Amino acid sequence: MLITCPYCGPRDVIEFTYQGDGNRERPDPASQNFEAWNAYVYDRLNPAGDHNEIWQHSGGCRAHLRVVRNTLTHEILSVAFMRGAHTSTARRKAEDKS
Repeated sequence: MLITCPYCGPRDVIEFTYQGDGNRERPDPASQNFEAWNAYVYDRLNPAGDHNEIWQHSGGCRAHLRVVRNTLTHEILSVAFMRGAHTSTARRKAEDKS
């Protein structure tokens, strides 16, 4: 399976580390709601079809990526940085101008 890192380009999945479900919402860190934390840590869905996931390019630029992957075919539908503009993207644009 190939994942196309927005910064490094297409790379084999062995360079990436799966970080979890991209749809899950973490409870408030100050919360003492045992049921909410238990559900967050242990309850997992096993969806069939398109799924939002978080991956880290641990063998490359180390960026955290939001990947939409079809769990039936393993086809990668989209890849984007987890948070807004990545600093390395800004650096690349500056290098292109020079």
